[in-house]
Amino acid sequence: MIVYFNGQYLKLEEVKISPFDRGFQYADGVYEVIRTYFGKLFRYADHLERLKDSLRETRINYTRTGELEECIYKLFELNKFTSPNISVYIQITRGEYFPRKHSFPPGEVNPTVFISTFPIEDEIAAFEKGIKVILEKDIRWSKCNIKSISLLPNVLSNQRAVEEGAEEAIWLRDGKLLEGSHTNFWGIKNNEVWTAPLSNFILPGVSRKVIFEICSNMGINVLEQAISENEINQFNEFFITGTTTEIKPVGFIGNVQIGDGLPGINTKKIYYAFLEYINRRIWD
Repeated sequence: MIVYFNGQYLKLEEVKISPFDRGFQYADGVYEVIRTYFGKLFRYADHLERLKDSLRETRINYTRTGELEECIYKLFELNKFTSPNISVYIQITRGEYFPRKHSFPPGEVNPTVFISTFPIEDEIAAFEKGIKVILEKDIRWSKCNIKSISLLPNVLSNQRAVEEGAEEAIWLRDGKLLEGSHTNFWGIKNNEVWTAPLSNFILPGVSRKVIFEICSNMGINVLEQAISENEINQFNEFFITGTTTEIKPVGFIGNVQIGDGLPGINTKKIYYAFLEYINRRIWD
C-alpha cells in the first residue's frame, strides 16, 4: 500500500512517525474520512470544510488543505485500485516537538500529515436486515463537534457494542439519545424524521446533511429534536448514517425489537432515494 506522508508518497512500511509527535503523545490532532462512489470523491467540499473547521477549533496551523484532493487522487492512481468504492483517511496532527510539554510548542512546528486509502465493500446487502445498537452513557468531552483523533470513549463504547452482539453504541446525555460512536442517529414516527440538533455534543455529519436534503426533496419533514430514552417506544423506525456506514436500519435497541426488526417503510424510501442520488453521480 502506498500512503501520503508529509509531502511524500511512500510504502506504508516506510513511514516513520516520531514518538514525540503530539498526535502520538496527546491525541493532538484531527482527522477526516471521505469515500468515493464510481471512483469520485463524495461530497468532498463538505468534508474539506469540516476538516478546516476542526483545524480552526484546535488551532493547528495547516494551510495547505487545497492540495489534499490532488494527493488523494494520486494515491488512487499509485495503488491501482480496481474497486470504485474507496475510503480515504486524512490525519493532521500539530506535529513533532521535543521536549514534551502540554502547551503549544513555541515557534514554528510543521504539522504531520498522513493520508491512507483502501477499498470498501458495498453496503447494499447490509441494508436487508436491521442491526442491533446499544445505549451508552456519553462520557466524552464537551467539544464533540471537532473531529478529533482523541477517540478512546468511541473505542470503548463501540467495543462494548461488539461484545453485546451489536453494531453501534448510541450515546445518552441527560436522558437524550444524541449520536453513535461513529454515526448519526435518527428516529421516525408519524412519518416525520427526528435527529438531535447540531451542538457541541454532535458531529456535523456529511451524511446527516445529505439526509436532510433527500428528505426535503421527498417532502418528508425532519425535526432537529433529540429523542428521549423514555420516548423510544413511541417511534416506529430508527436508522443510523455515516460516510462508510451509509444508511443502516436499526432492528433492536438493546434487547428491545423495533417493529418487526427489519427495515421500516420510511427508512426504505429514504435509502432508495439515497441510492438514486448516488447513481446520478452529480455531487458538490
